[in-house]
Amino acid sequence: MAETAGARANRVPKVGILLRLLAAIDEGRCTFEELKLRVDAERPPSTRTMRRYMAELSATGFPWYFDREHNTYKFESGYSLRRLELSGDEMFGLLTLKGIAASLGGEIGASIGEVTDKLTRVAGRVTNAAAERPAVRVQISDPQLDPERAGIFATLQRAQRERQSVRFDYVDKRGKASRRHVDPYGFVVSGGRVYLVAHDRGRGAKRVFALDGIAGVEIAPQRFSMPADFNIEAFAAGSVSGLMHAGESTRVVVRFSPVVARAAKAERVVRERTIVELPDGGAEIAYVAADAGEFVRWTMKWGAEAEILEPDEVRAQAAALAREIVARYER
Repeated sequence: MAETAGARANRVPKVGILLRLLAAIDEGRCTFEELKLRVDAERPPSTRTMRRYMAELSATGFPWYFDREHNTYKFESGYSLRRLELSGDEMFGLLTLKGIAASLGGEIGASIGEVTDKLTRVAGRVTNAAAERPAVRVQISDPQLDPERAGIFATLQRAQRERQSVRFDYVDKRGKASRRHVDPYGFVVSGGRVYLVAHDRGRGAKRVFALDGIAGVEIAPQRFSMPADFNIEAFAAGSVSGLMHAGESTRVVVRFSPVVARAAKAERVVRERTIVELPDGGAEIAYVAADAGEFVRWTMKWGAEAEILEPDEVRAQAAALAREIVARYER
């Protein structure tokens, strides 16, 4: 039967068919039969016609493949037709991440930079233009790793991912050397250095090891399971550096003068804190600190514009440290 004028008018142009097919593949959820329906729900193409369409896409350079495990058609990892359109806040966050990568440098900065570069490659024109000349600069201490340290870091990372125990030689900050056997739990970057957080099998407790004190790393035959209650973010959240932990956390209240109150409120030095605004523009902030001594040292950076109010024993630590500083300068 000859095709009617109405049928010809309703026929989808080939370019439209291919665009529908590309969109369906981009979703990565369709079987072969579902692709047919996405192309034309009322008059799905034949299997032979569909295979011809798929072959045309391959010849044109679209990297689709068949995922046998899920019985679906997808694009290769990292490829997408969808643009990444970011809001103003999202773009600011992305460019801040690029700034962090630039500030860190070395292997860590490079890995962050690769992620942000992938995001900006699939972003809209506004985001790409902003990324070329970023207006955000984040200044962080630079944990540069020489080739030897980068190799040690890579080995420890692999052991952590594969839940493999490791042995290494370690020299602590006092110059004491030892051989350690540990289960690597995670890493903290702080103060321009990289630290390994691990369970020390010889001492039966969590310990923190500076990467620049580690040498002679060997993968041990023992494997380990990550404790259900361990989270690297939670571990670092209560400490100024992310590293110092006493037996128990301490609630420390600090009064900041109006001169530095805004800056102090903006600095999220530990996760748990409560802010009370004062009538004169100052602030009293209560922190839950993992290590009181470390927190006293951090408070000193504000000079006379900050005062520890409580608890009494932490206030006494601050007073003792202040007297020691004065004595040293008087000498």
